[in-house]
Amino acid sequence: MTDWTAVCLATDLPPGVVIAAACDGAEIAVWRSISGQLCAWRDRCPHRGMRLSHGFVRGETLSCIYHGWTYGADGGCKRIPAHPALVPPAVIRADSFDCVQADGLVWVAPKGTQTAPPALSGLLPVRTLVVETTAESLKEALPDFTPDPAQLWRGRFEGGLINLLVQPMAGGRVRVTVLLPDMTQAIAASRWIEAVRMQAELGVAG
Repeated sequence: MTDWTAVCLATDLPPGVVIAAACDGAEIAVWRSISGQLCAWRDRCPHRGMRLSHGFVRGETLSCIYHGWTYGADGGCKRIPAHPALVPPAVIRADSFDCVQADGLVWVAPKGTQTAPPALSGLLPVRTLVVETTAESLKEALPDFTPDPAQLWRGRFEGGLINLLVQPMAGGRVRVTVLLPDMTQAIAASRWIEAVRMQAELGVAG
């Protein structure tokens, strides 16, 4: 098992973008500053609890969409528009997570995690998706796949070898990242995982 969650492909989070994700059962906002720095915070503004994932990136800061409170990459509040002359107290800060980019993915973990994200051995990420089922039910839909301790499932589809990074989420769901040794079968793999998702979710509904 790993403490790290692959929340999206690195290409899905260019500079100036913020997205909603989940890590360790918590809803989080993940964003990349204009200079490329990655940040991940609990998805609640310390002021009134508005989702920070609804906010907007300005340079090296993220601003809440509600009252415009602005936070720097360190999580500290830098500006309160209603009180422009006020230096915000240091105690006003977003609740942060560790966040790094590795192997073409953006990874998030609880603050202070001592391990590194699992190495993916040169595999290339195709896409991530959330499947509304448990890992156990997904395994029933993929009986020939072999999981390893790092949550990487190895198997084959009609296009050849394929790897799935399967990470349980809160609410009986799993996040699945599709990985291939090269991108020649990326479209076929994307279509295949959609069919697997439908099969797994229908199995749960049935």
